[in-house]
Amino acid sequence: MKESEKLLLDAVHASLRAGEEIIKVYDSEDYDVQLKKDKSPVTLADRQSDNLIKDMFAPAGIPYFSEESEKAPYEERTEWERYWLVDPLDGTKEFIKRNGEFTVNIALIEDQTPVMGVIYVPVQKQLFFAVKGTGSYKMENVQEKEQFFSLNDLVNRAKKLKSNREIKNFRIAGSRSHLSAETRDFIEKLQMEYGKADIVTKGSSLKLCMVAEGTADIYPRLGPTMEWDTAAGHAIALFAECSIMQIDSGEPLLYNKPELLNPWFVVKSKAFARAK
Repeated sequence: MKESEKLLLDAVHASLRAGEEIIKVYDSEDYDVQLKKDKSPVTLADRQSDNLIKDMFAPAGIPYFSEESEKAPYEERTEWERYWLVDPLDGTKEFIKRNGEFTVNIALIEDQTPVMGVIYVPVQKQLFFAVKGTGSYKMENVQEKEQFFSLNDLVNRAKKLKSNREIKNFRIAGSRSHLSAETRDFIEKLQMEYGKADIVTKGSSLKLCMVAEGTADIYPRLGPTMEWDTAAGHAIALFAECSIMQIDSGEPLLYNKPELLNPWFVVKSKAFARAK
C-alpha cells in the first residue's frame, strides 16, 4: 500500500471516530462552552475531538498542528517537510446553534499547499475526501464505525466531484455566521457583472465543498479565517478543479505562514472561471 493511501485511510478513520465523539457531546447538550483569548467559543467536543485525532496520528510521527493544540513557533514549523493541519470541530458556532453545519477538518500540507483533505459532517453522515493525483469525492450515509481497507474501498463508495456544471443562474456561497459588509459589496459587484444570482449559505468548511461539488459556483471570503479553517476544504476544492486565490494578489492561498491568519480569498468552480 502506498504511503499516501495509508495516510488517507488514517485521516478518514480519525475523522469518523472524532465525529462519533462530537455527536456524543452534541446529543448530551453538555457543551461546556468557554471563550478563548480571541473571544471565539470552544466546547468539550472541540477538545475531545482534537485529543482523539492527535492520538490516532501519533504513531506515524508526522507533525500535528491544530486549532486547539499548543502552537508550534514558526521557526520550528519551517523545518517541517509536511504536517497535519486540523480543525477538530469547524463551525463551533453552528454546533452551539444546533443547526448541524459543523465538520471535522483534516489536511496534509506539503510545500505550503494541501495535498490531501478530509471533511466529515457528523450530523449529515457525509464524508468528503481528496488526494492530489486522485481527485475529490463525496460519500453519503457514512457510519462512524465503518472500516475502509484501501483507496478502492473509499472510491467505490463515493461520487467523484467535478466543479464543471452548466451555469444558467449562478450561485454564490456565503457564510451563515460571518457574512461581512465587504463580502456583501463583493457579491453586489458580482451580480452587476454576471446578473442575478442565488445566495446559498452554509456554516464551516461546507462552503468550499459546495463549490467543489457544483452546488455553488463561487465562494468569496472577505473576512478573517485561519489556516486550519480552510486547508481541508482547499484540498477538496482544488482537486475538483476549482481555483482558490487571494483576492488582492491573485496568487494561490498558502499555508505554514509566519502569520496563521489567511488573506481574503475567492474560490471559483471550473465552470465559473470559464463563464467569463
